[in-house]
Amino acid sequence: EVNLVESGGGSVQSGGSLRLSCAASGGLNSTFCMGWFRQAPGKEREGVAAIGTDGRTTYADSVKGRFTITRDNAKNTLALLMNHLKPEDTAKYFCAAELGAGPSLSRDDFGWWGQGTQVTVYS
Repeated sequence: EVNLVESGGGSVQSGGSLRLSCAASGGLNSTFCMGWFRQAPGKEREGVAAIGTDGRTTYADSVKGRFTITRDNAKNTLALLMNHLKPEDTAKYFCAAELGAGPSLSRDDFGWWGQGTQVTVYS
């Protein structure tokens, strides 16, 4: 059973930065595609960034050039560095994983999810 635990959320002023981390356990390894999703109140969960087993990455247009996703297969961790944050980035951020190549921003392609960490950006 794959277990994902996010950390690093918080409140930050517009233009600031945050780094989210996801610690994975329970058999997850380099054969899993991993991703970050977010969900704001009243909105659907959307893909933010994903990284495949070969290291290829994909980003939502809204975060391209501002967010960077990385993974450390030796430590079974996933990170999301978020720069130039905007109030519209405010949401609960979730780490996700699925066996397979990826990368994918479709939530239907992921079967394992963390509990999420809140990110609030104030102006």
